[in-house]
Amino acid sequence: MDYENMVVGLKALAEPNRLKIVDLLSCGTKCACDLLEHFDFSQPALSHHMKVLEKAGIITVEKKATWNYYTLSEEFTRDFQALCKS
Repeated sequence: MDYENMVVGLKALAEPNRLKIVDLLSCGTKCACDLLEHFDFSQPALSHHMKVLEKAGIITVEKKATWNYYTLSEEFTRDFQALCKS
């Protein structure tokens, strides 16, 4: 496990909206439009949160046509679970 990367990820999660995004993505891949339905902020604000999560290695993004689809990073999920178990 890379502890430096884990710290970056944990800092990104230390914001309620981003933590909720990760919770929503724990159910599977979602497009930005689906995520936005759960929040009272704008699409640009969602994009900002997604960039922070992507840069921290927590999510991956796949562009299909005009939509971005977001998935939890398997590596971060695995490392986070290992950290919680130790």
